[in-house]
Amino acid sequence: MPKNKWDEQFQQNKYTYGKEVNKFIKSKCDLFPDNSNIACFAEGEGRNAVYLAKLGHDVTAYDLSSVGLEHASILAKENGVSIQTVEADLIDMKLDRNKYDGGIMVFGHVHDANQKQFINNMIHAIKPGGYFIFEVYSKAQIDYDTGGPGLVDMLYDPKVILDIIHPHKCVHFYYGEANRMEGYRHTGVGHVIQVVIQK
Repeated sequence: MPKNKWDEQFQQNKYTYGKEVNKFIKSKCDLFPDNSNIACFAEGEGRNAVYLAKLGHDVTAYDLSSVGLEHASILAKENGVSIQTVEADLIDMKLDRNKYDGGIMVFGHVHDANQKQFINNMIHAIKPGGYFIFEVYSKAQIDYDTGGPGLVDMLYDPKVILDIIHPHKCVHFYYGEANRMEGYRHTGVGHVIQVVIQK
């Protein structure tokens, strides 16, 4: 979805995906050492970034939508923490290499022609030895009516993901169903791919 559509989405439906951290991120973020410098990619309105900031991490949230990032800053203030925000197209923007101790990405969906570049761009920004944790909807999600972009070309093939992460240590990989109740756009059992790699 282009920037203007995300801006409209977040303007009309504030905290579209709720204010609570994604369950998978919550279950795996103890891999990050205390006081890490963490990038939250395709972060939307900041629910995961704020959670990590509350744990004491130094957090930077990246997203295409300036409206989403405004809401992320408001959510951080509500929770007594601060986060940095960067408006960015993570397909085209070249991130600084080896900048962050760790990174996350939750349901960041781009066309399959751009998925390799999108994911590798994020991985490149993580320092060697750092963890990158992400969850996305698989192409099987097209048969569920519980969230995601609704276009098979914007969903992920597990074989493609495995090929992208192959150069790195795979700590966790899951391809299957998961229940997600996140705002009004993720509303039940869906089909996901969950990944943890160590660069």
